[in-house]
Amino acid sequence: MSAADHPQAPVTLARGVRLQWEPAQNAQVLLFPEGMVQLNGPAGEILALCDGRSVDAVVETLEARFAGSDLREDVLSFLDEARRRGWIDLPMASDAAQEGQQHHGTA
Repeated sequence: MSAADHPQAPVTLARGVRLQWEPAQNAQVLLFPEGMVQLNGPAGEILALCDGRSVDAVVETLEARFAGSDLREDVLSFLDEARRRGWIDLPMASDAAQEGQQHHGTA
């Protein structure tokens, strides 16, 4: 499953992850218990929008900000990678089903 399959899913930074501007590096950084990642401009722009808005809203906001750009595929790809790395929470139908099974004692 990917972000493209869940356009209305809310996207947030994962618990314990914080995005901040780092003047010494002149860049956005992502801080988490295991360390820090310096982000390029586009990554920082995307993660700054991971505040509970939907996947579609993140894409639409960026496309409006950078008028004339078709950013959908790039943004979705980045969100999938950020989810894989544990930087964001992006609930997907398969997650909810698996969680429900764990809570109900089924495997």
